[in-house]
Amino acid sequence: MKHIIILGDGMADWASEKLGGKTLLQHSDTPYMDKLARMGRTGRLVTVADGFHPGSEVANLSVMGYDLPTVYEGRGSLEAASMGVELQPGDMAIRCNIICIEGDHIKNHSAGHISTEEADVLVKYLQEKLGNERVQFHTGIQYRHLLVIKGGNKRIHCTPPHDVPMKPYLPLMVKAEIPEAQETADLINELILKSQELLANHPVNQKRISEGKDPANSIWPWSPGYRPKMKTLSEMYPSIRKGAVISAVDLIQGIGRYAGLRCMEVEGATGLYDTNYENKVAAALEALKTDDFVYLHIEASDEAGHEGNLELKQRTIEDLDKRVVGPIYEAVKDWEEPVAIAVLPDHPTPCELRTHTAEPVPFLIYYPGITPDSVQTFDEVSCMEGIYGVMKENEFMNEFMQSACCAK
Repeated sequence: MKHIIILGDGMADWASEKLGGKTLLQHSDTPYMDKLARMGRTGRLVTVADGFHPGSEVANLSVMGYDLPTVYEGRGSLEAASMGVELQPGDMAIRCNIICIEGDHIKNHSAGHISTEEADVLVKYLQEKLGNERVQFHTGIQYRHLLVIKGGNKRIHCTPPHDVPMKPYLPLMVKAEIPEAQETADLINELILKSQELLANHPVNQKRISEGKDPANSIWPWSPGYRPKMKTLSEMYPSIRKGAVISAVDLIQGIGRYAGLRCMEVEGATGLYDTNYENKVAAALEALKTDDFVYLHIEASDEAGHEGNLELKQRTIEDLDKRVVGPIYEAVKDWEEPVAIAVLPDHPTPCELRTHTAEPVPFLIYYPGITPDSVQTFDEVSCMEGIYGVMKENEFMNEFMQSACCAK
């Protein structure tokens, strides 16, 4: 049996008065997710272990069954793997957003969703002006970039910029958790302030302002760590002899590389609500022909949640159902070798809050021959009645991969 996980990043949400007390999953038209819930089994999954921040790196590692206290080294080191940046002993990698500052406040975490082409010019400019043998800037995708500091101390407190829209930035700058990390904290804060001076009047930003767009006028580093020590999924789950990850996000590609999955490039994949769903589905189906396991990650709902846009987030959920879950199910349902399908978010990104939360997320597992539970729709409330109950740690992945021996 082959396996595919369809991950709708940030898809879960809170009940909203604007939706008559329903969540977006309850309110949205999702016939295929509901169909798979009816034909399969459901439950909820704790993706944020105690003591961890509800970031996508934490949640996706949890979905894949990794033990967070053992493997977690921050977001930056995972993204380094995706970018082909080989971390050396003592290298501290840290995610480096390009953000928009307005006055003394963080306006948004994405510089108005700057394009990768524009950002690349700015990152190379920062490397020219601020980089040296110790400090290295690397271009990622859109607003998501990388800063590597040789000899950096990861015991610093950094605030994710998507957690603090419209908040004053000075109180949120990097703080040392131990005296030995003060030099690293001071260095990063100096880089933030110098980046603001350098980017303020850069031609890329002058052009963006003239077009009515937000300027990319500051860096904001966060989530530091060193190279993680992770087993591959094949080592953890012997039925995965070969696997693939499909995502427009460096973070997920980096997790995939450390997990031993091949990263598939998809034309038109943006990490936003305009992503090319059809090309992603085509890549997933192509991978399933040769691989045992596919991790298909769709970022759109998370970005809509960060914008606090209920209507847009509903559209992303319905797009996931109509343009991803449906076509994949219809394509594989009659394959000679059966395919197990799991659908879930990694974490909630409530529009009301505009950032991630740590509540358990709903999930479904379907494969030919599975005995259904009583749940009829896929949403946060219905899945509370699912037969799997509340799972944590590697329980979801163990259950999903055991389907290989459950159906003949």
